[in-house]
Amino acid sequence: MKTKIVTFGEIMIRLSKPGYQRLFQGRNFEGNYGGSEANAAVSLAFMGDNVEYVTRVPYGPLGDAALMHLREYNLNVSHVVKGGDRLGTYYFEEAVAMRNSRVVYDRKDSSFYTLKRGMIKWDKVLEDAGIFHCSGITCAISRDAMETTMDAIELAVKKGLTISCDINYRKNLWGYGLQPRDVLYRMMQYSDIIFGDQNEWEVASGERHIPFEALDADYEMDREAYLAYFRRMHQFFPKCKKMVMAVRNQIASSHHTLTGVLYDTQTDTLYTTKIYDIQPIIDPMGVGDAFIAAYLHANLKWSNGNQKCLDFSLSASALKNTVPGDQNLVSEEEIIVNMTSSGGRIQR
Repeated sequence: MKTKIVTFGEIMIRLSKPGYQRLFQGRNFEGNYGGSEANAAVSLAFMGDNVEYVTRVPYGPLGDAALMHLREYNLNVSHVVKGGDRLGTYYFEEAVAMRNSRVVYDRKDSSFYTLKRGMIKWDKVLEDAGIFHCSGITCAISRDAMETTMDAIELAVKKGLTISCDINYRKNLWGYGLQPRDVLYRMMQYSDIIFGDQNEWEVASGERHIPFEALDADYEMDREAYLAYFRRMHQFFPKCKKMVMAVRNQIASSHHTLTGVLYDTQTDTLYTTKIYDIQPIIDPMGVGDAFIAAYLHANLKWSNGNQKCLDFSLSASALKNTVPGDQNLVSEEEIIVNMTSSGGRIQR
């Protein structure tokens, strides 16, 4: 069985002000690399998987620096293409107390935004791969990026790869004329594994999500409601084998409850797991990317253990809330320890 995972998307620079300042305050920015598919790829590589990340970056020091960052985590970037004028950027204003976080994108005319269909030689990229992972964010950036994604998906299906998609709905990115639901629906029709949070599943399917109002870890999930919900989802997306949902309640900016649900369509079985009561939240960016990356890793390693795969994925996602930056720099061992302990101990 081929175990190489290929991910495709835009790597960006994330700029934030230190100390919860607003974007128009202060003089200094803190920089990190971000981008959903890059975040997932780094997480997978950090856990020891064979991962290739495909993107487009500009010639020159900024493009080279982005690739150096990816290589630092042992990512294969041999099919990255170069061109265009700039790396995409996003500005992140952190939430605090009653003030919500804010994201301002600066991606227009980036190297990835100006990617043209046909620039990436998918036949070569996918020849030794077992999984292709894609995202709704990539499909939202431009029509060419969407069509490039669909070209890769269709070829990957012909080659017998497993298709994994993160719904990843970002309403502020869609601007080239097509309706987000139509594009996301098409991507999901091809997918063997579909991941999203409760709101993203609603956008893609049109079906209202089930309220999650957990204030602590003792909240009881309505398993029958989720089972009925995912049975309806399977009617929409009959090819899908595993449907995964991250479920979050943002009680306050620094206090979230988080859990996950997995539906195995082949056995008509729903899996739920514990609820993490996370306080304080250090950095919520990339939490979903950490979840799906951990699920792909776990599904490769423990394919017959649905409950373990879900427990592992949620543990990884919960840990991401404690890691500054977009990328979940935690190992398989740390994730497993977190699954079975209360955390906070010194590891000697």
